[in-house]
Amino acid sequence: MKIGGIQQCPLFFAIFAAIFLYRTEEMKEFVISEAQVETAVLVGIITQTQDERKTTEYLDELAFLAETAGAEVVKRFTQKLPTANSVTYVGTGKLNEIKEYIQNEAEEEREVGMVIFDDELSAKQIRNIEAELKVKILDRTSLILDIFAMRAQTANAKTQVELAQYKYMLPRLQRLWTHLERQGGGSGGGSGKGGSVGLRGPGETQLEMDRRIILNRMSLLKERLAEIDKQKSTQRKNRGRMIRVALVGYTNVGKSTIMNLLSKSEVFAENKLFATLDTTVRKVIIDNLPFLLSDTVGFIRKLPTDLVDSFKSTLDEVREADLLLHVVDISHPGFEEQIEVVNKTLADIGGSGKPMILIFNKIDAYTYVEKASDDLTPRTKENLTLEELMKTWMAKMEDNCLFISARERINIDELKSVVYQRVKELHVQKYPYNDFLYQIYEEEE
Repeated sequence: MKIGGIQQCPLFFAIFAAIFLYRTEEMKEFVISEAQVETAVLVGIITQTQDERKTTEYLDELAFLAETAGAEVVKRFTQKLPTANSVTYVGTGKLNEIKEYIQNEAEEEREVGMVIFDDELSAKQIRNIEAELKVKILDRTSLILDIFAMRAQTANAKTQVELAQYKYMLPRLQRLWTHLERQGGGSGGGSGKGGSVGLRGPGETQLEMDRRIILNRMSLLKERLAEIDKQKSTQRKNRGRMIRVALVGYTNVGKSTIMNLLSKSEVFAENKLFATLDTTVRKVIIDNLPFLLSDTVGFIRKLPTDLVDSFKSTLDEVREADLLLHVVDISHPGFEEQIEVVNKTLADIGGSGKPMILIFNKIDAYTYVEKASDDLTPRTKENLTLEELMKTWMAKMEDNCLFISARERINIDELKSVVYQRVKELHVQKYPYNDFLYQIYEEEE
């Protein structure tokens, strides 16, 4: 067997592994990997399709992402633009303003560790911004990838995250070898190929080597995921005749807390983004009816496509579920947009069109703005009381809508009752000849 024209041998693989490990360490520059707290500056733009309120909300979420990754946000910058600048994301003036702020902080011995942009940056944008600001540059995608890498616990999750990271790095490899870039312009050396003497080959050669190493690694990771997918598919087939219910929703809406309440288990739950990466499946029994309940990774707006592709095997639990419990954080001001994001992601992974119960969680944290008696402007969503909001959504969803607080255990009995009825209906349809495993015995008075 030959690999790349080189006969397979232990020495070749030792050299290959050494190069790979060396380059992987340099590639990790894209993400936050230090344990200490770094300070960060956030940058976003206001466009025709993204007004100031929405940009502020997106930057709030970006700040939460940065905090989850271990960074401390010290400043935010926004700019009104028709679209993002293709060279530096923001305009030259705004970039100089950010640069001046970083320099002033450095003079006051408050060093800014990184600048995080709210959208995905191209390799050219990263290179140009980094050359100007002289600090670490991250975008929303690399930040999410770093959190996923930090949260991944099982071999399956780690493999999926690593594959997504390499997909992100591949088109940005040139940035890692700027010190070997060939000089532009003709040198007049007679060769007709341009470039300065002594700098014509190494950069291109190293880029090609890196690209080949990464592509080989990605092929290996895809093979591992295919094997894991087969194992999980076999596990799902062996689960017996039970209805499958999946918890879905935006990240940090309380899915894991609800999972713990219904299954009486101890699934990790935390008030941070992406606390759950690995799908957890538990057997739940309500009265006489057993079913399987799975807790899946939370969704987020602007979720990197590479992550959705890499996590398709994990999201098989959603695709194969008989019933979806869509959990929503009703205390979040943009919960309606979060519902749209989840529905779109479900459609992207082939999980739409399934029976669904909409569960509005965190009603204990819901707040509203009471209008003054002399305020004659039209009422908005922010002015609705919880009771008024409940009526609007219950009118839309009829019986498939619940309002609970998992933390305070409000309306949990109603949740169990509704889930029981839906699962029972599905069970009778799917397994008409399968008796329930348990009988209900009335307690003696």
